[in-house]
Parts: sequence; C-alpha cells; structure tokens
Amino acid sequence: MREERALSLSILVPTFNRAGSLKRLLESVESVEYSDSVSVELLVIDNGSTDETGKFLIDEQRKPRRLPLTVLKETRKGKSSALNRGLQVAKGKILFLLDDDVVVHAKWLAGHLQCYDSTTFDAIQGKVLPGVDPQGRPADPSRLREYNIPIRDLGEKIRKIRGSIGTNMSLKREVFEKVGLFDPRLGPGASGFSEDTEYCIRIRKAGFEIGYTPQAIVYHELDPARYGRAYNRLSHYRQGVSRSIYRRKSIVFSVLPNLLTNSIRLGLYKAFGRSQKAYRTEGRILKYWGYLGGRLRRRARQGP
Repeated sequence: MREERALSLSILVPTFNRAGSLKRLLESVESVEYSDSVSVELLVIDNGSTDETGKFLIDEQRKPRRLPLTVLKETRKGKSSALNRGLQVAKGKILFLLDDDVVVHAKWLAGHLQCYDSTTFDAIQGKVLPGVDPQGRPADPSRLREYNIPIRDLGEKIRKIRGSIGTNMSLKREVFEKVGLFDPRLGPGASGFSEDTEYCIRIRKAGFEIGYTPQAIVYHELDPARYGRAYNRLSHYRQGVSRSIYRRKSIVFSVLPNLLTNSIRLGLYKAFGRSQKAYRTEGRILKYWGYLGGRLRRRARQGP
C-alpha cells in the first residue's frame, strides 16, 4: 500500500486578461523544485478574462503536467473575489498566493517551506525582485521607482515583519480558517489596492505572526504600460482610496497636515533637482488625496 504524503500544498493564482504573463508564470511553476514528501495542486482562478486566457487554460489542462492544474471561474469582479473562490476550494495545509505577472525561482517553493520548518511563523512573505520587460530587458537599477511594480527586498536574513504583499505570500490553513476571506471591496478590479495589507492586519489581530524569507524569490515582469508619472499618480491615488475603506485617519489632524507638508517638500525637491525624491513625494500627496476623496464620497453616499 502506498504511504500517504505528509504535506499537501495549494498554489493559488488569480488572473485577468494576462494570457502571456500567465503562460510565463505556469512554465516557471512547472519547473519548481519540491520533495516527493509533498503533494502540490495548482489552482488558477479566471476572473472573467476576455483575452486568450480561457483558451490557453483549456490547452494547459489537456497537456501532461507535473503539477495538477485546476481552473476555476469567478464572475464577481476583483482579485479578492477570485482569491476567495480559490481559498474555498483549495485542499492544502499551506496556501501559496501568487500574482499572474511574476515568474518564480526554481527554489521558490522550497524557500517558503524551509522558512516554515525553521521558524514559528504562520504566514510568510517571499522576496519580490524586478524581472524583465516583454523584450527580455532587465530593469535599470537607478530608476526602479519609475517602473511602478511591487518590489519586496528586506535583506538576506529571515525575520519577523508586520505585513506582506500578495504578490508572493503563503499562509498556513489555520490562518485562513480563523481570519477568513479577503475583503472583496479591496484589491485590483475593485478599489485597486490593499487587499493584502488589510488581510495582514487581520492576521496579526488574530494572534498570528508573519515572517520574511529571502530564499523564496519571484521576479515581477516590467510592463511598459505602468512606467512613468501618470501611472504613479493614478496608482497612489487608488491606494489612498483603498486605505479609506479600512483605515480611519483624522482628516483635520492627519490627512490635511500631511498634504501640506508633502506639498512643501515636493516644491523643494523640484527646486533642487531631487527627481527621485520628488517622484516619491508626489505619490504620497496623491495617496492622501485619494484617502480624502474616498472618505468624502462614502459620506456623501451615506447622506446626512
């Protein structure tokens, strides 16, 4: 009689209209290293894609694969809703969350598992580094902010952290069972951001610990559509709107003073040619404007 495998893992990938990116991700996941002592399932949740994603996934399911692929569909718009669909189906004792626009290092999975083995962390953030653009060109290290991608590099030591980004995150099943589902108001396809930040707040409130490991690496693709100031402004504004959903800051004593302070800083940075600092400060200003706009819109909807 065959001995039952000791540890089951579930990899969840919500996706929307990124057929090319998803192809690169699945190719990298298929080559990931893992021990025979674990079983791995791969769940891709199609969040209403209208490009070639559906056809691509049908073809992938027909191919012989090392990792069993299950394709789910979620019609409710938003990454959080897609993740929730996957979480409700996943069987693994450890749940891995990946964005559809990354590729994983061959030792990515082992990096997460080694961190669980050597620590008491209940959820883990892996390293997120810049990848390449559609032509295979790497990022210019002096202009990383202008690519507007999530980068998470907290050094070369395992350590406790307060929050994780869902681009490269894992958690034990007991965390999900206690903390519950993601907030469908948040994240791409909804408010735009912060589904992972809000979830990590709930993880900590539930008494769990989050750790960082440098050994679990993914590479985020460079998308020219995200380059530059216009996207930076939009993304920070939407981050502010997202924060207004789950955070409560005083408009008079926090939001407005920060708007004024950062506006002054922006003027000084521009005057002295500090372009990178100006770029970052402009993002902060838009974030506070987004928070203010989000709060005011909700007040208007609620009425007197």
